[in-house]
Amino acid sequence: MPDYNRQATVYWWSVVMLGAVLLVVCLVMLAELGWSGWLQIAAALLLAMLAGLFPVRVPGSKNSFVVSEIFIFLLLLLQGPAAATLVASGEAAIGSYRTSKRWTSRIFSPAAGAITMASTAWIFEATLLALQSLGWTGAAPLLASSMLFAAMYFLVSAHLTSGVIRLKRSEPFFQGLAMVSVFRWVGMAYAGSAAVAALLFLTYQQSGASVLMVMVPLLCMLLVTLHFYFRQQESAAAVHEAHSEAVEREKLMLARESETAARHLRELQASERRFHAAFTHASIGMALLQFDGRILQANRALEALLGQPSGTLTQRLLLDFVVPEDLRDLVDQLGLTSDREFEGFTRELRCRHGEGHVVWASVHCSFFTEPGAEEPCLILQAQDISARRQAEAGLQHLAFHDGLTGLPNRRRFQDDLASAVARSRSPQGHPFALLFLDFDRFKLVNDSLGHGAGDELLIQVARRIHDHVRPGDTVARLGGDEFAIIARNVEHERHALVLAERVMHALRQPFQVAGAELTASASIGITFSAFGYETAEDMLRDADTAMYKAKASGKGRYAVFDASLHTAVSERLRLEGELRHAIEDGQLTVEYQPLFDLRDGRLDGFEALVRWRHPAGGTLAPSAFLPIAEETGQMLQVSDFVMHCACRQLRDWQRIDPSLAELSMSINVSADDLAHPSFVARVTRALVESGLRPQHLTLELTENILMSRIEGGLAALNQLRALGVKLAVDDFGTGYSSLSHLSKLPIDCLKIDRSFVHQLLRAPDDDAVVRAIIQLGGSLRKSVVAEGIESQAQMDQLRSMGCELGQGFHLSLPLSVQAASELLRHPRPGGNAALH
Repeated sequence: MPDYNRQATVYWWSVVMLGAVLLVVCLVMLAELGWSGWLQIAAALLLAMLAGLFPVRVPGSKNSFVVSEIFIFLLLLLQGPAAATLVASGEAAIGSYRTSKRWTSRIFSPAAGAITMASTAWIFEATLLALQSLGWTGAAPLLASSMLFAAMYFLVSAHLTSGVIRLKRSEPFFQGLAMVSVFRWVGMAYAGSAAVAALLFLTYQQSGASVLMVMVPLLCMLLVTLHFYFRQQESAAAVHEAHSEAVEREKLMLARESETAARHLRELQASERRFHAAFTHASIGMALLQFDGRILQANRALEALLGQPSGTLTQRLLLDFVVPEDLRDLVDQLGLTSDREFEGFTRELRCRHGEGHVVWASVHCSFFTEPGAEEPCLILQAQDISARRQAEAGLQHLAFHDGLTGLPNRRRFQDDLASAVARSRSPQGHPFALLFLDFDRFKLVNDSLGHGAGDELLIQVARRIHDHVRPGDTVARLGGDEFAIIARNVEHERHALVLAERVMHALRQPFQVAGAELTASASIGITFSAFGYETAEDMLRDADTAMYKAKASGKGRYAVFDASLHTAVSERLRLEGELRHAIEDGQLTVEYQPLFDLRDGRLDGFEALVRWRHPAGGTLAPSAFLPIAEETGQMLQVSDFVMHCACRQLRDWQRIDPSLAELSMSINVSADDLAHPSFVARVTRALVESGLRPQHLTLELTENILMSRIEGGLAALNQLRALGVKLAVDDFGTGYSSLSHLSKLPIDCLKIDRSFVHQLLRAPDDDAVVRAIIQLGGSLRKSVVAEGIESQAQMDQLRSMGCELGQGFHLSLPLSVQAASELLRHPRPGGNAALH
């Protein structure tokens, strides 16, 4: 190291040793990485190496950059700082080996690369974690953080790399803004690379590795095209510079009248030779044209671009090689029409190649005066941009088509639907129908055969739908297992119904997927442009609503949207919004239906029933709003409200008289409650806050809820039973529970569904069912409650069967707090009169 002073030597060794330590640490951290992770690291290193072979020179400057950072930054997002540090160091080693012969540089560069990436990448990772903790997630924070990381990475890399040179020259180590000014273009390139990497990562997260396998080659193709494009631009600039030099030299020679004619002639001839040499050997196509478009002279690059043999372009019309679709605009720009004169222009057009295919070319045409010529002509420069246009077309297809099925995606479909809506509202009128398809039980395929089989089924389904629509119709995949069809020129409703039946019949035919034969069915919602839609969103909403109507009617069928559906949906949405404020505004109340001992008429307890006293709609029963609460995630709030009110109220009643100390309270529990991880804690809190003893609280779960959540909810039920809370099976007899489950579940009571009680004395089979439930309860040592007793005859029959407890309108309607309190203070003589 003969040219290194002491400061530079110490700095060199410090960077090399620290870089080596970081690489060892990274290898240790990646020791447990699987083969797929190492495959991504190898792929990123290979792509970074290939990118280094095609540097992109910044136009108008001496700076150039490579885009290997795109793949390094993408690996950082995929595998983390350790993997990115290895690849950054490897890329730096390969780059220094290619550009420098000094052993000090070949060792220093990978070490500096490892330090740069490790220090900035771990800061970047910590920044992302901090943003996530603040709830800032999504594409925008990731893009902003990536670009800031790239700027920091560039500054650290620039200072570390140039630090040796500055120390050798005894210059200040930090140069701040001067460094940014010198390398501002490269810094912007780093930021752009980070943005591209972040976009690729977001695409990977949304669509998987298959999209990266398409987009990365396209990106590489674009970068190579950009590399060669700038090189060709440099060649064009060289040609232009040579021509300008010739013209200026000619003017200079004319101005110098004192110079000899011989010198003037020699310089003019030299200038012409240089121009023609540049013209002939230029890497982009060039030609001299007459004003009618006839080619006077063409170089070999233009002949190759058009696929023509050498020397065959002379005296041929340029227009003969342009496709008809672009011909008219070119004729106008050449000034061959009577209404305009020629002006220099630049445009992209399609040309016919000699082998028959189409070539995209970027064409620049301007005036040209050739030395010694009597009249001016035109000079044309043409560059082959077919690769770029193909890459753009590929990206356009990816942006507007589904990557799995190849059908138009939601974005493209919404554009087509908006266009169809606008056309239908025009004076000419173009009626059409919209069909919204959602497959029934598609999740079962993914769960049983795997997502690969599900994807294969979607591909076959898409193909089959596309094969059974008319040529002018549009089929799109909106996402998941949702498809949509725009059926154009539908003059009558029956045409759309015939199409729906044809599609459903085609989908019922078996599919061969993963070695298994599968059948599929879809629920289809249909709406028509004749309803006068103004926006695509409204039409898609109504088709979706009709689809849910079809699914609710039994699946595997279609339904047509009508105004009543819209009214029902609007009413439901209104109730959803109002329900959010009902608890806070005190609109929810609890009524209490008494529970009697059928043997002696004694009041045994109450069942808490929630009511919604709607400001405009009056008192709403639970069936009107509890399903909405379950779907919108508000059921837990409603349950807590009822539980706290009922427990507190029962404890208040128990304090009225010692004879009421054993009254019980029954509360219905939803499936959301049973699945909630804090269910036991919520019940415990209600008991503690009210002072109610656990054995006086009974939680009721329907038979279907209990059986469907038996695995996940058994632990919670056992904890409640251990706490002392009683458990009851509501609507017993309507579900699908088995005796083996009933004997093992920690339940205390069976409640006979009101549908069986209603049919007593009418249907012998229902009598037998009720009698069997009562006997079953006795055998399992569980109490039995009959719900929905509405007549004296029903009550007498239940009492004769041995049923202990009952409730219903015949015994008592649900009571307000005041009415129930009055019943407790002044019980009817001999119990409830209806019982005697």
